[in-house]
Amino acid sequence: MTEKISFRPISGTVLPRFAGIPTFMRLPHLAVEQADEVDIGLIGVPWDGGTTNRPGARHGPRQMRDASTLMRNVHHVTGIRPYRSANCADLGDTSVNPVDLIDTLDRVEKFFADVHAKGIKPLTAGGDHLITLPIMRAIADTGNPLGMVHFDAHTDTWDRYFEGHKYTHGTPFRRAIEEGLLDPKRTIQIGIRGGLYTAEDKDWGLAQGIRVIEIEEYFDLGPDKVAALARDIVGDGPVYVSFDVDGLDPVYAPGTGTPEIGGFSTHDAQKMLRGLRGLDIVGADVVEVSPPFDQSGATAVVGVTMMWEILCLMAEKIGRDTD
Repeated sequence: MTEKISFRPISGTVLPRFAGIPTFMRLPHLAVEQADEVDIGLIGVPWDGGTTNRPGARHGPRQMRDASTLMRNVHHVTGIRPYRSANCADLGDTSVNPVDLIDTLDRVEKFFADVHAKGIKPLTAGGDHLITLPIMRAIADTGNPLGMVHFDAHTDTWDRYFEGHKYTHGTPFRRAIEEGLLDPKRTIQIGIRGGLYTAEDKDWGLAQGIRVIEIEEYFDLGPDKVAALARDIVGDGPVYVSFDVDGLDPVYAPGTGTPEIGGFSTHDAQKMLRGLRGLDIVGADVVEVSPPFDQSGATAVVGVTMMWEILCLMAEKIGRDTD
C-alpha cells in the first residue's frame, strides 16, 4: 500500500541553497508536539559541557545545519531516495543548561523520550560525545539493550575524570553499559588509536566483550571487511550508530576537539556506513564537530554528509517506498 509522504526538502531549483532559513537538509522544521507523522527526526544538541580540553562542539549543530544545504535528494551510489521512503523533519534543538551538566543530561533525555514516545527515530548532531548517553537512556527498551556501531578514535569507556567525575565525553559508553542500555557483546568500535593515560585504560571495555578495531587492524582488514564484521556483531536487534568525527584522520576533519592523526578517510567512512544497509538502526548521531577549530567549514560538511549517509540507511529500512 502506498502512503502519502508529506515532508520533502526545499529544492535548490526552487529556492537557491544560499537562501532561506537553515534547517537540516532543508527539511520542514516542526516542534515535537507537531510531529505525529514524522518517521525520522533530525535534532541538534548544542552542548559541550562534557568536554575535558578543547570546547566548541556546542556550536556544531548550527554550522552543520548551514552546511546541510549542500545535500540533495538521491544517494548517488545506492540510489536510495530517503524522502520518498520516510517522513523526515528537523525537530530543532534540545534544551540545554550550559552551566549544569546533570541538568542538561536530564533535559536531553526528556526531549528524546518525547520523540521516542511518538515512534520517531532520532538522527542527532552534537555536541560532544556525552550527549549519546541521555539519548540512549530515552530510546533503549528495558530488557533489550542496544547494539552499537561506533566510529571513533577513542573508546569513550573510561571511568572517571579528576576526583570522581563520571560524566564526560570520555565516559558515555561505560555508563551506558553499567546502566543496561548498551549490550557490550553487540558493540563494535572502529578506528581506535592515540595515547593512553595508563596501560589499563582500554582493558575495561575488552573485558565486557566489546569488539575493538584499533586503527592498525582496521587498515589490515579494510572498510568492506570491517563493515561485514560490524553486521555480524550487532546482528538483527536494535542498533545505534554513533559517529565521532575524530575517528577520521584530521586532514579530513580538523575541526574537532580531540584530533588523532592516522585515522581512516572520509571515503572509507562512507563505504563502511553503506555496508550497514538493512540493520535495524533505531537512532544515530554525529558528534564532536567543533566550528572554532574548523576555519574552512570542511568538518561541518563532512559531519553532515555522514548524517546524510546514515539518514539513507534509516529511511530505506522504514521503506514506505512511495513516489
